[in-house]
Amino acid sequence: MPRIVAVTCDRKAGAPAAGPNAKGRIRPTRSLVFVQQSIVDSLGRLGCEPLLVPPTDRDPGELVEWLLERVQGVVLTGGPHDLDPAHYGASPHPHIGRIDPGRDSLELAPARGAWERRVPLLGVCGGMQAMTVAVGGTLVQDIRTQMAQALEHEQPTDPSESWHDVALEDGRLRRAFGTDRIRVNSTHHQAVEDAGPLRVVGRAPDGIVEAVESDDHPFFVGVEWHPELIDPTPYAALVAALR
Repeated sequence: MPRIVAVTCDRKAGAPAAGPNAKGRIRPTRSLVFVQQSIVDSLGRLGCEPLLVPPTDRDPGELVEWLLERVQGVVLTGGPHDLDPAHYGASPHPHIGRIDPGRDSLELAPARGAWERRVPLLGVCGGMQAMTVAVGGTLVQDIRTQMAQALEHEQPTDPSESWHDVALEDGRLRRAFGTDRIRVNSTHHQAVEDAGPLRVVGRAPDGIVEAVESDDHPFFVGVEWHPELIDPTPYAALVAALR
């Protein structure tokens, strides 16, 4: 019986054709629902079957309930959008990015459900931010303008290359990596500010939160980088904890 892991998908809107293409045909860009192949591959190599879950503008409550009764774990993938700060009681910062309410629902509802039902969950990049907000945390909305001494967290190089160190405190991630210092990539302009009931277990050299986890849950772990591009250890730790 395969181990099924629910994986949240991103989406982007289509656009009308500006005119005929090079072959003289009208081909508007259609809206897409997608997930990075590297995430699917990382789970597949670990013996899991990813179940891709698309965003919806409907209330996802029933779908999430159905999923969490059937899957063995959840991966929140984040994406090139920002959570609506209303979810953590804040007003939008001038540098906030694209907001997609349907995408917010798809990240927050599974996170809350997995928290309550004790289903293993891994949050990746924006997925870490969503899982933290889902259980009562808050975010820094724009690192560059709100934290003047911070490093550059939107690396200009290929994210398949590491960018900065992360110091790991004792916990699941540190045990999984077998070391207290790792190198990670970095493609985010927001960060966890208050982790709520979660424990901060990883920080960049400038103090930015890079990893969180719960000590009271079978596996509720978030990383601010994209491990599928450099080192899949966090996925392996999730798979080891699948129910």
